[in-house]
Order: sequence, then structure tokens, then C-alpha cells
Amino acid sequence: MQAILNAITEELARLKADGEMTVPVSEATLDALRAMVRARGAVAQPAGAEGGAAGPIAVSPGAAVLSVAVAPVNPLRAEREAAAKGRMGVPVPAPVAAIPSLPPPPVVILPDGDKAARWAALTTLMREHPVCAARVRPGLKLVPGAGALDAKVFLVGDAPGEEEEAAGEPFAGPAGELLTKMLKGMGLSRETVHISYLVCWRPTVSAEAGADPSGSRPPSAEEIAFCRPFLQAALEIVQPKLVVALGATAAQGLLGASFTTLPEVRGRWLEFGGRPLLVTYHPNYLLRSASNRSKRAVWEDLLKVMERAGLPISERQRGFFL
Repeated sequence: MQAILNAITEELARLKADGEMTVPVSEATLDALRAMVRARGAVAQPAGAEGGAAGPIAVSPGAAVLSVAVAPVNPLRAEREAAAKGRMGVPVPAPVAAIPSLPPPPVVILPDGDKAARWAALTTLMREHPVCAARVRPGLKLVPGAGALDAKVFLVGDAPGEEEEAAGEPFAGPAGELLTKMLKGMGLSRETVHISYLVCWRPTVSAEAGADPSGSRPPSAEEIAFCRPFLQAALEIVQPKLVVALGATAAQGLLGASFTTLPEVRGRWLEFGGRPLLVTYHPNYLLRSASNRSKRAVWEDLLKVMERAGLPISERQRGFFL
């Protein structure tokens, strides 16, 4: 039960980092949450009241919305804790269950050859690495990334989900369909950009403590650190003109603990590995908040990407969602 509550709290914290302050839930879900809180002997507090490190979850009788008050991550504290553990400064999400420790990140040395040969060598290394292979469940696939090896634009998400690990392709679900439309609006396609993840396997929830083993979770700092050499090797092969971080988790994984909420860094030109980096919302944000205002905010970010990449922009494109 504790693992389930931790998983819920972690997901709510992630949503708040993306700018979401309310989450629609059914009455049945509220009843289940109340039952779990009662079983723990806890008392539901009103949103904004004092709570634990993750903040309280306010559940009101007959409520149609679950209001979340999540205390912001202290970036300095996260950096100190990460440095003490030899990590890269990314805040570690609240543990949902015991996650086996990983060995040190692999050393990736790419062979000589053209881009296709080097990409083939990298993907083979990823698929055959014992740590990666151990985290891919039977019948499912690793997701090493996909797209053009000479792309100007390199998109980075956090980690594969259920649809992605089944297909072995990044952004294969509803968020991927929306991403395809976003790229089309830019005059691009999935075949002309490169799409990758911080972590190449789907982070799943341990079956311990009654958690649903079919569930997903954000990647941990340790997982991000382990897979970073793979991402850096992919960037070395593709040599893109710029990088786009999709969502708060991807941005934190690339930038480190330099912000507490996505709006702090969204739409600004930053840097990762000597390349320009722009942070925008994950397509899932638009699936949850499909207003023209939200669409325009993301589109303004994409216009900046187009300008930096030297892509043509028509007056019609400049006026999308106004």
C-alpha cells in the first residue's frame, strides 16, 4: 500500500512540475484513496496545509478534482545529496519500491566508420548490455531512439512507456501521435528529426509492497546517470544543431537540479553538452490541457526551434493558435 501511495504522490509531483495544479479523478478513485489514508491512520488535509516532504493530497467529500499541494524540490539540497552519492545532480524521485542498484555507467567507445555503422554499433551495445537486457521484460523491447542520423533537431523525452516498449520505437502512443502532428506543423517529420530518451528501457514499478508491477514511473537519477553515455554517444553520431527537452523530467535529466518547476526554464535557450537546448512541455501536457493558450505556448517554443535550426517559417505558421 505504501508503494502505491508513493507512486501516486510521485506522479502528482511530476504533474505539478509540468504546471498542472488539479487532476480530474472519479469518485471511485477518491473512495479508494480515502480508504488507503484511513488504513494508514492519516487525516486528509486541505490543499496548502502543512504536510510531509511531498506535500498533502486534499480529498474532499464528493470532490470531482484532486487538488495537489506539493512542496517544491530544493535544488541546492538535491545537488548536495546527488554529489554525495556520485550522481549528476538530478533530484531523485520518491522511491515507489525497492529498485536494484545499478553498476557504474558504461564507457561507450564508438568504432570508426560512417554514421550508419556507428549507430548500428551503439544500438547493438545497448541491446546486448546485460543491465539493459535485464530490464526489458520478455516479449518487449528496448527503445534506443530513432530518426535521421543527420538531423538538425534532436528531441529528448524521459523514458519509454507501455506503447513504446511494445513497439521498440520512441513516442509510439497518443503522445507520439501528437508529437508527429507538432513536427508536421513545423514542416518536419519523424524521419527528419532524431528522437531519443534519457533512459532506453521502461522504468517499471516493483511488485513489492503490493504495487502493480504493470505500472510505470519516472526514471530515477541512477537510471538517468547509467544511460547518459548512450545518449551522449547518440548525440556524437547525429551532431544535431540543437536539442529539445520534452517535459520536466527530461529537462532535469539534461540540466540537473537547476529549477523546481518547468515554467522557470521553458522556452529559454540553455545548453547541454555544448549544444543549444530548449525546454518545452511534453506532448502529454497538451493531451491534458488542450486549450489554445496551452497550444500557443508550446508553438511559440517550436517557432524558436525553427528559427534556431534555420527552418523556413511562413506567416501562416507564425499565426497558429492565435
